[in-house]
Amino acid sequence: MPANKAKLGISACLLGAEVRYNGGHKLSRLCSRSLAEHFDFVAVCPEVGIGMSVPREPIRLVGDPQAPRAVGTVDHSRDVTDALAAYGERMAAELQGISGFIFMQQSPSCGLERVKVYQDGGRPSEPGRGIFAAAFCARHPDLPVEEDGRLNDPVLRENFITRVYAHAEWQQLLQQGLSRHALIAFHSRYKYLLMATDPVRYKTLGRLLGELHQHDLAELAPRYFSELMSALKKCATRGTHSNVLQHLSGYLKHALSADDKREMQQLIGQYRQGIVPLVVPLTLLKHHFRRHPHRYIAEQAYLQPHPEPLSLRNAL
Repeated sequence: MPANKAKLGISACLLGAEVRYNGGHKLSRLCSRSLAEHFDFVAVCPEVGIGMSVPREPIRLVGDPQAPRAVGTVDHSRDVTDALAAYGERMAAELQGISGFIFMQQSPSCGLERVKVYQDGGRPSEPGRGIFAAAFCARHPDLPVEEDGRLNDPVLRENFITRVYAHAEWQQLLQQGLSRHALIAFHSRYKYLLMATDPVRYKTLGRLLGELHQHDLAELAPRYFSELMSALKKCATRGTHSNVLQHLSGYLKHALSADDKREMQQLIGQYRQGIVPLVVPLTLLKHHFRRHPHRYIAEQAYLQPHPEPLSLRNAL
């Protein structure tokens, strides 16, 4: 993992900034306490960024859900769509070095999905995406992004943080200097994490790098990373995790006693059945690898994709 704290963009109201239309905030305990210990946050409020006051008239999305407009709820002639979109593009250019962004859910500026888009008569239609979020994400399609409410789901939270650290590690690799050897080593490190999230794309990426000598590195590397981030966005299941645990335990078949092997298989089976969380068989596996070190396995991101104090796998 990166030596320094990874940097995350975040909607300012989630850190307690009183920037909402009513002068309030939407403080997230998860972000302001648990995650703040491990990440450096860069707070952004699009409405304040484009010069809107606090407090202010609320805005809402109207019109075509695929291309909505952001207008005042009272003064419908007040249209801030272009200003919010321009600010999103500006922040996308200015916020260099971030490895993820946490957006305020259901916000007409920051919501990633399920944002109400109102039609004539005040009825909401199919949901849309916040104007700022849409413009920002269009410029950073590979950046891990998530809404604060969805982070209350332990599976989605672990998946997002895993992607953040993978993104940060890739940025560190680029800073140190990309080479064919470095790209192969990076992919090798993420082998089992890929196997857990997207087994099909894991094989596709392996074949892609198998033809590395036939491609220009500067052209292939961004393509590889984009595919990697798409693959990691899929949430691993108990089945795919169990498959990876079985693969990893195979490296210990000549080192463990018969009793140790039975215990390992029993815990993997109990995890697959939902009896114990992932951390239980994983802890035993790491214990055995400490006693019987294996250089290739020690480098695997799967064993520790994020700092242990976050305890993200305790609820999986």
